[in-house]
Amino acid sequence: MQAKNRDVLHRRRQFTRLFYHRNHGSLILAMAATLLGAGLNLALSWLLQQTLDLAAGTGATWTLRQLVLFALGLLACCVVIDAMSAYARPKFLSRAIAQYREYAYAELLKKNLTSFTRENTSVYLSALSNDANSIETNYLQKMFEFWGDAVLFAGALAMMFWYSVPLALVALVLSALPLAVSMLLGPRLAKAETRVSAENAAYVAALKEGLNGFSVVKSFQAEREAFDLFAKNSRRVQTAKCRRLRIGSILGSVGSTAGAVAQLGVFLTGCWMALSGQGVTPGVMVIFVNLMGCANLFVSALPDFVSNHTACNALIDKLAGALAVNLQTAGRAIPRRLEQGIAVEGLTFGYAPGQPVLHGVTARFEAGKSYAVVGASGSGKSTLLRLLMAGGSGYGGGSGYGGSIRYDGAELRGVSTDSLYELVSLVEQNVFVFDSSIHDNITMFRDFPQEQVDRAVRLSGLQPLIEAKGESYQCGENGANLSGGERQRISIARSLLRQAPVLLVDEATAALDKETAFQVSGAILDLDGLTRIVVTHALDEALLRRYDGILVLKNGAVAECGRFDELMARKGYFYSLYTVAQ
Repeated sequence: MQAKNRDVLHRRRQFTRLFYHRNHGSLILAMAATLLGAGLNLALSWLLQQTLDLAAGTGATWTLRQLVLFALGLLACCVVIDAMSAYARPKFLSRAIAQYREYAYAELLKKNLTSFTRENTSVYLSALSNDANSIETNYLQKMFEFWGDAVLFAGALAMMFWYSVPLALVALVLSALPLAVSMLLGPRLAKAETRVSAENAAYVAALKEGLNGFSVVKSFQAEREAFDLFAKNSRRVQTAKCRRLRIGSILGSVGSTAGAVAQLGVFLTGCWMALSGQGVTPGVMVIFVNLMGCANLFVSALPDFVSNHTACNALIDKLAGALAVNLQTAGRAIPRRLEQGIAVEGLTFGYAPGQPVLHGVTARFEAGKSYAVVGASGSGKSTLLRLLMAGGSGYGGGSGYGGSIRYDGAELRGVSTDSLYELVSLVEQNVFVFDSSIHDNITMFRDFPQEQVDRAVRLSGLQPLIEAKGESYQCGENGANLSGGERQRISIARSLLRQAPVLLVDEATAALDKETAFQVSGAILDLDGLTRIVVTHALDEALLRRYDGILVLKNGAVAECGRFDELMARKGYFYSLYTVAQ
């Protein structure tokens, strides 16, 4: 348990240090303005006491002229302090949260495919939006107010004891009342904040699903059901926020009421002491009431600040804990080339224990050649490809595989994922396209020599699109301004630009019309020098004859393998698949 707590604290410190990294200048200036502001409030209280006692003729030490000059000096200081705070505090807050978010996103990008694809991304969407805003508002901003109130409390207490020890002791005892009330309600605030974060994550997930599945909702005329699901999650998060606000309001109002009671008690005690001739002047009575108000700011803020700090730590721990799961696994680096090929022997894999998807698959893919992987739906084609892409991590889940996968003799379990991704490139059916230019989507926002970009455009079949619309053409959200074939060609161009020796293609043409699918498949087969392994459902004779080998899967096992003519001559399982497809 202690080791776990130390690990949590270590991860938390890694995140919280980002608030202050290269941000100390703004922090110091903003904190100085806050503390000087607290001193200014104490000086104003003293000025009030002197002014009242001067008017009443009961012991003022300064003349009216001196008090006027002092007041003008305080006014000038107030302007300077406000300017310092207006400049430094927003600068500190903006940089602190920006660095926090950037660090979290950088850590997110270190996760491997398995851990990310098995997680609910709404956790990260909520953590980097709502939770980050909560940390900024409820902790970082209140941090300045808290330390200002702490200095104000210490100064007010010192001044009260300087003016009257008996009355100061009464004030100190009465200050315990709002503190006790606040401490009782404070822990509930932290629990409510954590609940808001959890409900907001569920709300973001529902919203994302509704938007991603918009076409399905419309086609099934399920608008009412989709609305009810959204409304349910929306109400849940608002209920959680309402509870959090209610606890905060109760905390504030009860604390204010208790503070008012304490101030009234000090005022009445001071009045009795003045009437009893114990050296308490009208000015002292007023300054005590004012100083009690200053002291109660800290007393009321302390539980709230501690509760918010605890709640924000919980939000940080939740994000840090999620990011710590299955970070990139270490392994040895392999050369960025494939000279012999990929050997799969006795490959067995299942996404869940006791439910294997692949059974003893054995195959060899020679370097520089093209292979098709075919079979009925559910035969394990995509699973095989994903294992070739992510090895022991399983890509889509699972705890690893049985058998072996070797790239030029190097077992994939011992290969670093970074090294593997340098060797292998993947083209999937669902191509993600950024809302940016065609050029940015091909290069993935990196710099490449123009001749390399032109080569990738030419070989992927994108040349007609570039000539018609230009490389600066905006693709729209997830490629809304492009056709399915154009998006797939962008995906192929990306892979070519990376110049990865191995190209894996997973049902890339499944959603395309027959003519476009034929063109895209032909473009892939035209790529010389690459090892291409293509999972395909389209059994087109003209394309199948061009593959150097065809691997036929049936119920997770290899049914047949060979070239097109060989498989047709056997009149086995492939022959049946091909005949039915025609």
